[in-house]
Amino acid sequence: MTTTFRKGAFAAIIGLTAMAAMSAAAKEFKFAIQDSPGSITYKAIVAMNEEAQRLSAGEVKTALFPSEQLGGLQAIVEQVREGEIDFTAVGYPDMSYLIPELKLIGEPYVVKDYDHLLRIIAGPYGQKMNAEFAKQGVRVLDVWYYGTRQTTTKKAINSIADMKGLKLRTPNVDFLIDFAQAAGAKPVPVAFQEVYLALQTNVVDGQENPLPTIDTMKFYEVQTHLALTNHFVASKAVLASEKTWKGLTEKQRDAVLQAARTARKINNDMVVKQEVELIDAFKKRGITVTTPDTAPFRAAMQPYYKKLEDKFGAGSIAALVKQ
Repeated sequence: MTTTFRKGAFAAIIGLTAMAAMSAAAKEFKFAIQDSPGSITYKAIVAMNEEAQRLSAGEVKTALFPSEQLGGLQAIVEQVREGEIDFTAVGYPDMSYLIPELKLIGEPYVVKDYDHLLRIIAGPYGQKMNAEFAKQGVRVLDVWYYGTRQTTTKKAINSIADMKGLKLRTPNVDFLIDFAQAAGAKPVPVAFQEVYLALQTNVVDGQENPLPTIDTMKFYEVQTHLALTNHFVASKAVLASEKTWKGLTEKQRDAVLQAARTARKINNDMVVKQEVELIDAFKKRGITVTTPDTAPFRAAMQPYYKKLEDKFGAGSIAALVKQ
């Protein structure tokens, strides 16, 4: 082999290596969510993606797929686990179908508020759950406030007694089904994008969601009453595929983590502000707002708490409540 040929071959190899590196750096990551483009989550993720791109000098560029374009919850999660989707944001306990112990944090009235949730996630339980997420091929990057879930219906809910027999739409998530059953309602799982039509056509009488979601999805157009049941402090876990994460450089990882923290403040500020404003906005739209005593709702949850503690250990829920 001539010296000239060897030099040419070496240069070609260097060139191909550089092209591969440029290709990897220029990869457009997929970020899939269930939320619609009008939602606060969507806006916060846009801000996160822009910040990650800025901090990484353009190396982390993300295409956002909202409104279940790439599938519902379980379909998105499965694709994240396989590395086909790089990032997502789902309810923190929503992966309880894969990690059963997440049901503890999801059970209604266990978490008092978002700060309480963060204390739990930062503690032994949260660290254990991070390890469980990792076993499923998913990495928890951050947890954002999503609002406190409330109940809308076509009749007034002044007490738990008014929930009896109500056809209440719930996600196909155990702990929210538990809430409906404990309150005396009939849980009817309906896909998120079909809830408006289900309410409009009386397939269900009511639904439960955070106030910003009720507003974004315009459920107030097909409901007449809002009951502040405050049964669940909702959150969004910003997740990355472990396969994607392992392929990132330290610089890229730092950019993503910093961007997620920046977007958390943007998200949380918007949610808190909107929650304050939405009660008056709903009233102006003709929605009757009631504040039923939540103590009977909490009492009704006790058999469900016991069932979980029988499975996950005596005092497991009590330990979370105390944090």
